[in-house]
Amino acid sequence: MVPKVAENDIARAIIQVLKEGKQDTFHEIIKELKPYDIAVQYKCLPVKHHPLFLDWLSMEELTGLLRHLSRDAQLHILRTIDPNRSTDILEMMKNNDLAFLLSGLSKTEIDALISEMKQDEMTVIRHIMDYPPKTAGRAMTNRYIWVHTSYTVERAIKKLKSFATLATYLNYLYVIDDDKKLVGVVSYRDLLLADPFAGIEDIMSRNLIQVNVLTKQEEVAKVIGRYDYVSIPVVDADGVLLGIVTVDDVLDIVVREANEDIEMLLASGKEIDFKTKPTVATYRRLPWLILLLFIGLISGSIISRFEATLETVVALAFFMPMIAGMTGNTGTQSLAVVVRGLVSEDMDMKKMLKLLFRELLVGIMIGLICAVLIFIIAFIWQGSFVLGLVVGASLFATLIIGTLAGTVIPLILHKFNVDPAVASGPLITTINDILSLLIYFGIATMFISKLM
Repeated sequence: MVPKVAENDIARAIIQVLKEGKQDTFHEIIKELKPYDIAVQYKCLPVKHHPLFLDWLSMEELTGLLRHLSRDAQLHILRTIDPNRSTDILEMMKNNDLAFLLSGLSKTEIDALISEMKQDEMTVIRHIMDYPPKTAGRAMTNRYIWVHTSYTVERAIKKLKSFATLATYLNYLYVIDDDKKLVGVVSYRDLLLADPFAGIEDIMSRNLIQVNVLTKQEEVAKVIGRYDYVSIPVVDADGVLLGIVTVDDVLDIVVREANEDIEMLLASGKEIDFKTKPTVATYRRLPWLILLLFIGLISGSIISRFEATLETVVALAFFMPMIAGMTGNTGTQSLAVVVRGLVSEDMDMKKMLKLLFRELLVGIMIGLICAVLIFIIAFIWQGSFVLGLVVGASLFATLIIGTLAGTVIPLILHKFNVDPAVASGPLITTINDILSLLIYFGIATMFISKLM
């Protein structure tokens, strides 16, 4: 990566050569940059310079640039540059990256973008788009090398050399039979060290780690991480080899999933970054906040129901924000633990119950310690043993319930195949606010005669 100190100097130099029309100098600057750094310079560039900047990039540089831009930015570029260049870029892109780019577009928009592509490439893309989103089928690429069981090592090496520029990874060669079923795998190292006249069947490994085309992408990421592979074959129900998922694709998947989870945990819904316009950011955040606003009104109605209790013992109001805040905080902590655990673990009923019991114990211990502390503070501050008891008991109960809510809600969502991150922090906090106020005023009302 280009050092941070030099980025501004490079940006000024690029703007200067674009203004002066010095294309040769432009290429000298760009050739020293990695695709990521080219993307950084593009995003920092004033919009008026974008067309010429894109026009002067080579096809390889332009394709590399796209990989480091948001999906909306990629589509904008493909729609604005020369149609012939756009088609060439689409054909140069890995088909799984292209499938992700096209996901969410209407059939008309997809047809408009890929209509000029070569027929075989277009067929592959349409085939990948037929698989459900977030499955191995959507993440796989057909840029790999297969060899038949009848091949010799020498013939396999010749094929390897012939397709070297097209294959994404050369770490493995996948061995198929007459029915195109995956039967073995050969590492590049084993191939080079083997006798040229030996048969592929003699040196291939039959101990296969593979995934089904409908396997969830998160599970594919776990498998690759578990076995430290740089790629993994994707097969259909009959064992026919369809493609491979590579480690860099898995990294993209993990980053996208993490971003989606963070967005849902923060109830922002869609991607918002430093460059998002205020109106767009408002539009994306507002629906969740309006929903939480109406749910939050329930808290107000609860307080109004216990107005008499609050009027009788005004000191109860002093502890309301603390009770609600602490309950929301512990619920959000549990939610974060559960969401992270669901991503990294294969959860079954036994593990769920173990996690639930663990969080219950955590809630009890946290609740007990905090309850004793607030009891002492309330007693010293207000000089009322009963008030301290009410506040302490309420905090103890609400912390347990808040912890359980932050654990149970995402587990239930996971059980019904709903992304547990939907149980966002603000949503859990709002629900816990309602529960904490009900418990607090319920206990206070029970002891009202002793609080007066």
